[in-house]
Amino acid sequence: MRIFAQAGPLRAEISNIAADKSISHRAAIFSLLAEGTSKISNYLAAEDTQNTLKIVELLGACVQRVEGEILITPPKAIKEPNVPLDCGNSGTAMRLFMGFLAGREGFFVLCGDRYLSERPMRRVADPLCKVGAKIYGRAGGEKAPIAVLGQKLGYFEYASKIASAQVKTALILAALRGSGCKFSEPELSRDHSERMLKAMGAQISRNGLAIEVAPLSSPLKPLEIFIPNDPSSAFFFAVAAAITPGSRIVLKNMLLNKTRIEAYEILKRMGAEVKFNKTSEIYEQIGDIEVAYAPLHAVEVSENISWLIDEAPALAIAFACAQGTSVLKNAAELRVKECDRIKVTCEGLRACGIKARELQDGWQIEGGEANAAIITPCGDHRIAMSFAILGLRSGMIIEDSDCIATSFPNFAAILRQIGAGVED
Repeated sequence: MRIFAQAGPLRAEISNIAADKSISHRAAIFSLLAEGTSKISNYLAAEDTQNTLKIVELLGACVQRVEGEILITPPKAIKEPNVPLDCGNSGTAMRLFMGFLAGREGFFVLCGDRYLSERPMRRVADPLCKVGAKIYGRAGGEKAPIAVLGQKLGYFEYASKIASAQVKTALILAALRGSGCKFSEPELSRDHSERMLKAMGAQISRNGLAIEVAPLSSPLKPLEIFIPNDPSSAFFFAVAAAITPGSRIVLKNMLLNKTRIEAYEILKRMGAEVKFNKTSEIYEQIGDIEVAYAPLHAVEVSENISWLIDEAPALAIAFACAQGTSVLKNAAELRVKECDRIKVTCEGLRACGIKARELQDGWQIEGGEANAAIITPCGDHRIAMSFAILGLRSGMIIEDSDCIATSFPNFAAILRQIGAGVED
């Protein structure tokens, strides 16, 4: 992909942002807990989420596509498939299925592509094993393929040392099919799972940072959900508006959950004009986000990192275009994403002439004028899209940009829609 430097402002309303990836995965998986057919509108049509639907089918569900809706009818009993369950590039899918299958009788194998097969899985496997699950994998259980020998689990209590929605959701799913649990985390991670499962009828209560989960006494109510657009995907265009003089972009039908819009709050702290307009609330708050250009200034970010971890590479682009030196800390998780995002982001910025220093748990970036460069994203869709946005300032060539399709297949089309020059 080649991006040309932008000659004028970006002004557009964007309604066709990719649907929320996190909620799409969860809607498909949670439908397996329901009694009856779940109806899912605006399901993300990306490689990762399509793989999740295939896994749901292999576990025995009937998946139909009718007039733009996904209809999922769960089986009476989860099927033990005779083939591995391929999660593609999605760590979310693999980790959530680990929790879901840990409490189901049967033998299951989860696999993924060459990038997912090198990502750490013990952060979920270890908590599950500590509460009685039997999970095995390469490198002492650290890497896929992952084998799950499912069985009903007893009641457990678990205090997580990290704020991770994936760990939390995996343990909730295991507890629902087992004997319940009490779970706590050091700070609130994304809470989509609790919201959706409670709306389906699960008995989940919260007391501060602790939640209690009662075991299922009967199947849950089916979902009937419109999946809002993904604020993590939309953030690339928010940064595009914030760094391009005279620009103003409205992002329509966005998920406004407070654990998902922290990166927008940081952009606002940096000086950009950012407005939130709530329009509805079913399962989650939904509305529009308006972002307009303003000169950006440096910030230090060290709190609520779990709320902006996916947006960090795009936030680094805003740092590179701000006056002064910005710092991101407490984000060591970036090193174990699709690639080492701290290393690859800093290398990319330095290739563009920006001063960027790796920290053990983040980065230090001095704003300046970027140069055109050739960027290798190492199979990471968010790195590829982030440097495409920086290309609006300087021009850019993104090698192996096919990885973008894992989460945002119409990314380049939207860039063209708002007036950017793009060659595939």
